[in-house]
Amino acid sequence: MNAIISLCHFCEIHGPSVLFCTQAFHAENSPQQIIDHDQNCSASLTDSGSYYIPQRLQSPSTPTGGGDQATHKLSGSCEACRSLPTGHSGYISNDHEDKVSYVSSQHPAQQQVFSMVRQACVRSLSCEVCPGREGPIFFGDDQNGHVLSYTFYLKDTQARGLQRWYSIIVVMMDKIFLLNSWPFLVSCMKKVIDRLQEKASKVYDKEEAKCPPRVQRLSLSKMSMTAAEFLKQKGGGGSKSVRPLIELTNDKNLFKNIHMSFTWILKAGGSRMTEKLLEGPPTEDSIIDLEKQEETEEGFTMVYTKKLDSLPSVAGAGVDSGPESPVDQNPGAPTFKNLRHLLKVIGTLKFHTLAYNVVIGNQIIIRGNAKAMVKSVIDCLKALLPKGCCRVISYSNEYEDSWRCNFLGLSPKVILPKHIEESDLYAMLDIKGPEITKDAQPDWDDFVGYHFELTTAAALPERVPTVLSKMEKAILNDSLKYTVVEQCLVCHKEEWMNKVKVVFKFTKAEGPRSEEETRRLLQVLGAQEEDKQVLKFWMTGLSVQYRTHMLSTSKGHLAD
Repeated sequence: MNAIISLCHFCEIHGPSVLFCTQAFHAENSPQQIIDHDQNCSASLTDSGSYYIPQRLQSPSTPTGGGDQATHKLSGSCEACRSLPTGHSGYISNDHEDKVSYVSSQHPAQQQVFSMVRQACVRSLSCEVCPGREGPIFFGDDQNGHVLSYTFYLKDTQARGLQRWYSIIVVMMDKIFLLNSWPFLVSCMKKVIDRLQEKASKVYDKEEAKCPPRVQRLSLSKMSMTAAEFLKQKGGGGSKSVRPLIELTNDKNLFKNIHMSFTWILKAGGSRMTEKLLEGPPTEDSIIDLEKQEETEEGFTMVYTKKLDSLPSVAGAGVDSGPESPVDQNPGAPTFKNLRHLLKVIGTLKFHTLAYNVVIGNQIIIRGNAKAMVKSVIDCLKALLPKGCCRVISYSNEYEDSWRCNFLGLSPKVILPKHIEESDLYAMLDIKGPEITKDAQPDWDDFVGYHFELTTAAALPERVPTVLSKMEKAILNDSLKYTVVEQCLVCHKEEWMNKVKVVFKFTKAEGPRSEEETRRLLQVLGAQEEDKQVLKFWMTGLSVQYRTHMLSTSKGHLAD
C-alpha cells in the first residue's frame, strides 16, 4: 500500500506534532543487503536483508528552516513530542516475498513526505475534525496528498481537561484508492485506538484512586507561585504535566507494537485491493477464439488447434478444414511473409483486385503446385478479415463450395465447375513457376521464374470500400514497420466491426427497417454505398455470443 501512517499528538506547549510514522520502501532492482552495522544506526534498523537505505533516515528540515534548525527543534522538544529515545532510529520489518521493507521512525525520511505529513498533522488536530471531535474524516488535495484522519482522546490526570488529543492519519496521493479503503482502514485504526484508550484508562483509574485530580488541582491553587515558577512549570521544567505516551499507557513496548500494527495495515491494505490495467472489452476475434472450445458429451474440452497439413482437418469457422491434403510437390518453394511482401511480388493491381474480393466475401482460390506457397498466400490474405469471417481449406485435390470455405487452396490439376467459372463471386490466383527439386535449399526465397495469373469476373468499382482503402494505405506506407501495419489493420477491422454490430442490432435484432432508415443509419456511421457489401459480409463474422445476446435482449424488449 503506497501510503504513510502516522500517529500525531497535540502538545500543550508545541502544538500539533508528529510522534510516529510508518512507510513502505520497495526494492528498486533486487534485494540489496545494504544495511550494515553502522554506529549511527540502532539495532532496530540493522538488517542484512532489508530493502531500505538507512542513509535516508535523517532529521528532515522543517518547512520554515534548515536541517540544523530542525535538529535543534527536535532535541529541544518535550517528552510528549518524542516517541523514540536518543540514538534510536526506529523499527524495520522486511517482507522478502514482496521485497518490501516497512520502516517506522519519528519523522518521514524524505523532505517532501515530511512536509505533507506535517501539514496533515496540523490540519487533523486543528481545523479538520468531525462532529463530536472524535472519529474519522477525509480531507486533502492532489498537491499535498489526500488524508484519512481519525482523532481521539486519551485520559490523563495531569492534562488540561483530564485528556490529551491524538490522531492517526493515513496520507496517500491516490484519492480513489484511499476512499475505497475507508471501511478497512477505519476499522483497523479503531482497533489500535481502542487498545491505546484501554491502557490509558487503566493508568488513569489507578492515578485517580491514589490522588484524585480535583484534590490535586485545589491544593496547587492554594500555593503561592511567582511568575518565574509559573513559566518554569509551563515550559515543562521540572513539571510532569507533559508526559510521553509510554507513560500514559504504562507500556514500554508501545511503539514497537504500534509499528507492528501499522505495518500490518500497510501490508493488508495493499493486498486486499490491487490495481489492474484494463485494455478494454474483448474484441470479436478474441471471442471467436474462445468459442473454438467445445465441451464434449464426456465432459472433456475439445480445443481446435493448428493441424499438420498432412493430416485431415476438422471443419469449422476460421479453422483449416477439408479432405486429406496431398503431399507438397515443391517443398523448397518460397513463401510469402506478409501482405506487403505479397503486394510487391504479384503487383499492385493484382493485389488490389484480390484484396477487394476478400473484403466483400467472394471466394478466394489459390491454385499451385507449391503447397507451402499457396498456404502462405491464404495466411496473408486472412489478415484483411475478422477471424469470424475466415473459413479456410488450405489445400485440396477437389473443389469445395463457397459455403464451406471462402479461402481455398487447390492443386493445379483441379478444374473449376462451369457454374463457378461463369460466376462473379470468386477470384482465382494461379501460381505458375519452375519445378523445384527436393534438393533445393529450404531458405531459398527467390520468386524469379514465378508468375501469377489472376482470374475473376468481378468488376472493380470506381470506389472501393473505405476499410480497404485505409488498409492498403497502411500497407503501401513503407515508412511504417510491418509490426505497426499489423496494428493498423487490427484497428481498422475493430472500427468496422463496431459498425457491423450497430447495423446488426438495427436491422436484424429490432425488426425490419425501411430503406430510408437504413440509409440514415449508414450516414450516421460514416458508411457509404460502396461499404454495404462489407457490412453485410462481415456481419457473418459476429460471434455466436454477441448474436445470441442481441437477439434475446431485443426480443425481450419487444415483448415488454
